[in-house]
Amino acid sequence: MTDKTIADFWFDPSCPYTWITSRWLAEVERVRPVEVRRHVMSLSVLNEGRDKDPEGDPEGYLWVPVRVCAAVRQEYGQEALGRLYTAMWTVGRARGEDWAGSLHDSLAAAGLPPELAEAGTSTAYDEAVRASHAEGIGLIGEHVGTPVVAVTGPATGGGRVVFFGPVISRVPVGERAGRLWDGTLLVAATPGFHELKGVPPEVPRLDDPS
Repeated sequence: MTDKTIADFWFDPSCPYTWITSRWLAEVERVRPVEVRRHVMSLSVLNEGRDKDPEGDPEGYLWVPVRVCAAVRQEYGQEALGRLYTAMWTVGRARGEDWAGSLHDSLAAAGLPPELAEAGTSTAYDEAVRASHAEGIGLIGEHVGTPVVAVTGPATGGGRVVFFGPVISRVPVGERAGRLWDGTLLVAATPGFHELKGVPPEVPRLDDPS
């Protein structure tokens, strides 16, 4: 029996707002007895069959990073997935490249075989992507996007609290991160709660914690 609360975190690795949410959760792990477990979901899967693709991805590029993440999750576990996710958002950007830069470099920086990048253009892990996506989105519904967080443990009284987001433009650090965590759980656990929105979003401030 663990005294930690578990936060299962489903994410599409291409979303900058989701990356910021992940950094917030990393801060939460520092200031609250919380353990984050990472799983993939896919905006490409979510938007299949819709008349209009809100991601504007007709070539299916967004399949590439999520397939690689699914391969790592399946073959090396969720901790390795966390290392890769961090590398995707730091290695290339440190050189002034696009968010993912070279997947080979990100894999190497995460201590993983660079040849796993080949999974991005293969369908070998599509079933794993779809299964993980279905597990996460099945907890909340298809009216949301990435990320989905499902919380169980002492902080929820033993039950499960599931929410989308929070969508934030800057990473709260220290106790600010902890207070946002506390408040998010309080709101999301309220019977009948559905939605809470703030002002229109800012451009993600990837290197500017609040």
